[in-house]
Amino acid sequence: MAAGAQPVTAPEPESAPAIRVLLVDDQELFREGVRVIVDAQDGMEVVGAAADGLEAVALVEELEPDVVLMDIRMPEMDGVEATRQIFLPDRAARRDRPVRVVVLTTFNLDDRAATAIRYGASGFLLKGTTPVMLADAIRTVYAGNAVLAPQDLSTLLDGQFRSRTPTPPAYLGLTDKEREVFAAVAHGLSNTEIAGQVFASESTVKTHVGAILRKLGLRDRVQIVVFAHEHGLVGPAADPGTEPGAVS
Repeated sequence: MAAGAQPVTAPEPESAPAIRVLLVDDQELFREGVRVIVDAQDGMEVVGAAADGLEAVALVEELEPDVVLMDIRMPEMDGVEATRQIFLPDRAARRDRPVRVVVLTTFNLDDRAATAIRYGASGFLLKGTTPVMLADAIRTVYAGNAVLAPQDLSTLLDGQFRSRTPTPPAYLGLTDKEREVFAAVAHGLSNTEIAGQVFASESTVKTHVGAILRKLGLRDRVQIVVFAHEHGLVGPAADPGTEPGAVS
């Protein structure tokens, strides 16, 4: 080192921002218990709490959380209607970043939870879940994925969409490869699994998923699953080791 030169110190890497969580439940004791669990996690913080759906909708606008843990049954406004209002197009268009909703329920495969998923929720959790599963669910939906198994999501949505709506023109605008990826996402496959099926890299699959979301005006992969069920675009899953055909 030359005389008089000062040692260069590498800058400290910036840590990722904490996931901002909003708690919504009419039972204060339950809210406080979940607050303790979430605040104990690295990279998470509770930014607010609401006792009903009306308050939740207002706090989403005010606090801009990343993830909302939403009780399904509450006075004044329940979690289903609150979810619908949170994802109204005019509200969603005003946000600088996406918000994800996880519905909390005491019943497995709850029809009300399925309706909330149709309105924009990213899945549901049973209220008796473990702290580890709760933290994993928050990270999962923050990344844009569902928090329940693909077969459970399909079971829920099959009951919701007994009558299918016509295929919209936007879907017909997808390329053949995008339709392959669409079908794989609709069956709950990960990017790694899709890459193996369509003989492409994971980065290429991510590009295709992004194009599908943009062309169809959807928020995340969960909404691709909802879209597929709504329009009757979910066929039998492709057999492993065979190249899947495009959904028609």
